Amino acid sequence: MFRLLIVCILFINTVAAQTKNAAEILQDFKKLDVHGAVLYIAAHPDDENTRLLSYLANERKFRTGYLSLTRGDGGQNLIGDEQGIDLGLIRTQELLAARKVDGAEQFFSSAYDFGYSKSPDETFHKWNHQKILGEVVYVIRKFRPDVIITRFPTTGEGGHGHHTASAILAGEAYDAAADPAQFREQGLAPWKVKRLLWNTFNFGSANTQKEDQFKIDAGGFNPLLGISYGEMAAASRSNHKSQGFGVPAQRGTIIEYFATIKGEAPVNDLMDGIDVTAARYVVNDKTIITQYKESVNALIQQFDPSQPSASIQRLQQLHDLVQRSGDELLMKKLSAIENCILNASGIFMEAISQNVIIAKGDSTKFNLVFNNRNGLKIDAASVNLFEEKFAFDVSQKNINSTKNINVFIPFEFENSQPYWLEQPLKDGSFSIDPQLTGLPQNILFVNFSVTINGKTYGFKKPLQFKSTDPVKGEVYQSAVITDPLHIAVTPTLIILPDQGNVSQNISVNINPNENWAVPSKLEMVKNGNVKVVADSIGVLKKANSSILQFPVSSSDFANNSSSDIRLQIRSNGFPLQQKGFKKINYDHIPAISYHYQPTVRVLKMDLKTEGKTAGYIAGAGDKVPEALMQMGYQVIMLAEQDLTYEKIKKLDVIITGIRAYNIHSWLSNAHTVLMKYVQEGGVLLVQYNTNNSIGPVKASISPYPFNISRNRITDENAAVDFLIPDHPLLNFPNKITAADFEGWIQERSIYHADNIDEHYKKLLSMNDPNEQKNEGSLIVTDYGKGRFMYTGLVFFRELPAGVAGAYRLFANLIANKRK
Repeated sequence: MFRLLIVCILFINTVAAQTKNAAEILQDFKKLDVHGAVLYIAAHPDDENTRLLSYLANERKFRTGYLSLTRGDGGQNLIGDEQGIDLGLIRTQELLAARKVDGAEQFFSSAYDFGYSKSPDETFHKWNHQKILGEVVYVIRKFRPDVIITRFPTTGEGGHGHHTASAILAGEAYDAAADPAQFREQGLAPWKVKRLLWNTFNFGSANTQKEDQFKIDAGGFNPLLGISYGEMAAASRSNHKSQGFGVPAQRGTIIEYFATIKGEAPVNDLMDGIDVTAARYVVNDKTIITQYKESVNALIQQFDPSQPSASIQRLQQLHDLVQRSGDELLMKKLSAIENCILNASGIFMEAISQNVIIAKGDSTKFNLVFNNRNGLKIDAASVNLFEEKFAFDVSQKNINSTKNINVFIPFEFENSQPYWLEQPLKDGSFSIDPQLTGLPQNILFVNFSVTINGKTYGFKKPLQFKSTDPVKGEVYQSAVITDPLHIAVTPTLIILPDQGNVSQNISVNINPNENWAVPSKLEMVKNGNVKVVADSIGVLKKANSSILQFPVSSSDFANNSSSDIRLQIRSNGFPLQQKGFKKINYDHIPAISYHYQPTVRVLKMDLKTEGKTAGYIAGAGDKVPEALMQMGYQVIMLAEQDLTYEKIKKLDVIITGIRAYNIHSWLSNAHTVLMKYVQEGGVLLVQYNTNNSIGPVKASISPYPFNISRNRITDENAAVDFLIPDHPLLNFPNKITAADFEGWIQERSIYHADNIDEHYKKLLSMNDPNEQKNEGSLIVTDYGKGRFMYTGLVFFRELPAGVAGAYRLFANLIANKRK
């Protein structure tokens, strides 16, 4: 299989940034004279200190990197209903957008964010401690930092078990990276870091800063870039929009504090005892170091902002000098020098696909552009696309040379796919190619070659699709290679009763990415058995989807069972077509796409319901309404204008989505009508809300008071005790037993009720290991003729995942009180 990819250290914007302005070019020249590196380590996207990264990368001009152990898959989502790997993809791009602002590099391990963890022991058990340690060591040996800084301590003040684990791993990797006997299979030379520091913090009640700690003022102003580091940090951090981390800009003095964990403590400077000049390099010819210093100084002093291209010859000489040095660490400057050459030249290059979807087995048109905007003397220029070389005409200055070509894409090419999703998630971490360890993403690219003054340089550019939006203007997306046919299946979850023989249709949407006239069959795969459900798929026209339906019957499934059905298209002489294609679009990040295996989970279960109509007030985003429809409810989405008693009085139940009271201020005005609805016999179920700085609850929620706490049960297998076993909610219409809490995923419950009024009944008790029982996960009270409930139970995760017991309990909570 052919694989075309580039692992991008920095962000590829939706609008293709081609060259930097003169101030940014001069800033990059100045970085060539600084030779230190700092690696920041924490657990999640948004854990990094963007203020410190901005200062280190732009004021001190060090190579600065952030290693986030996870991609944030288990977090919460304030902008949509994406969870799991979808959320991880979003947060990856948000993190890359942050790095584009502050100028640091971005790295990841393969650790999966499985949700909140209360201890590093639980974290290491799920992640595979040794595997993730090896990956941190790999990043250190590749990046070669002089200093490592952790966001969190090993002693637990960071709260989250992932946070503490990240600090423990940083300390272990600090030692292991320098030990040639450890992780020899990586094939990388050991690297000794000078010191490991903890960037202490003052987060609300957790103040770990002390005046005797080493301090840095990171609040300076960069006149060349026209921005302070507090302003830069705010812009960087505000890219974490899915986590609600928009922050105001800070200006003036901002002190950062550090405790020394390993190595020599700094006294006067972060780099005490570390030579960050070119003199640090070991070369046979000592004159190379002198020449390097002189060349960079001349480059900076003689820079002409009105004509950056005048610096190209000096940059080329510096490039040759570094190549002759033979020093592996100094050679890391080569890519920086090449980028300076490209930016100073003003050359514009792009490779544009006619289609964002490049289908295998089909021909696609490409537009290849080389624009010599400064009128430089260019000796030659070419581009390599899909292993074929195309030369540009550079015989004239200011040439805009364009190649329009048509290329056939063979089936042998691999589908474009985020590299960490190529294999199934296993044991708390992604299965990845070891050579890709640490790298943030992979996209299609093409190789441009440019010869200037007799010297040839290679530049990688993303293969993109370009369109014009009437509001946004010119918009770029990464092009993707994919199969001729995509499959989408609805619904993805079906609930069938244990009693009787009931059928439900599955709809298969076949989306052709090219014309398809090959005789084909649609097959269903269940428990390894293949069954043809459509023996003749007709001619398919590109971009014209075709929908096929077939029934599944409860008689085909065992009672009290869960089965996954796969769909695939078989054609003689062609690979199986069995992939779905998902797109995620938000304006603040590039369009995201990935391939997945379309499946339908079929639950055959004894599920009884009472009621037919459910009103749903959407919160921050969840998929509970779809689950309600599978339970047989007619779901009516309720907006602000719908909350009048006349409109809601006939509903059997009203449910508020997760964090609805955090994000809808108008729910304060709806309190009176909702309480009247309950008084007159309605059922109101409020799913969890938070009470923190991101979105404090300001509305009245309930008939009687309670507080929303930070209490949560993170162990999805935690034992659950029934405090009132004979309470109707645990017995009608379904008898709830301990078995209904088996097979839950990612947590039991979050943001429990606390300081609970005596009118409420507490139904469940549970606890994480070595903790006291907590009784705030589910509270209920009768109010007038109706019923009010607040729950932190994570139904928003369990119902889409097809957890049968969660459906049975949820059915009880929303059962019609009027009957």
